[in-house]
Amino acid sequence: MISFNYETDFEIANEEQYENWISQVIESEDKTEGEINYIFCNDAYLLEKNIEFLNHDTLTDIISFDYTMGNLISGDIFISVERVKDNAVDFNVSFEEELRRVMAHGVLHYCGYKDKSEADEQLMRSKEDEKMKLFHGEQ
Repeated sequence: MISFNYETDFEIANEEQYENWISQVIESEDKTEGEINYIFCNDAYLLEKNIEFLNHDTLTDIISFDYTMGNLISGDIFISVERVKDNAVDFNVSFEEELRRVMAHGVLHYCGYKDKSEADEQLMRSKEDEKMKLFHGEQ
């Protein structure tokens, strides 16, 4: 089950479309959907979580807590809407595109993809691009 939670005044306009898409992302990796919670928040909220749980005193766009067991994908994904907006401007893409990239990124971590090395990061970007196409049914 995929759920959306809001700690800021942002809301996804068509939650069902996003739920279906994330389900497709999980299925496309031959995984099973467990409980995935997206928590949309602002920079201050996510910074507090980053310090509290990861001991990182830096702004970030996403923090994910992975509760996956085997192929059952579960976790909490915190997303700073403010960071996503700023990154969209920096990367010259729409807010919606950057939001989908970050949402896919969190789930891909649960599927076993990493992004610490350059090679891992390239694979992660490739997977993000592939999964974003599922949103519009391009695959």
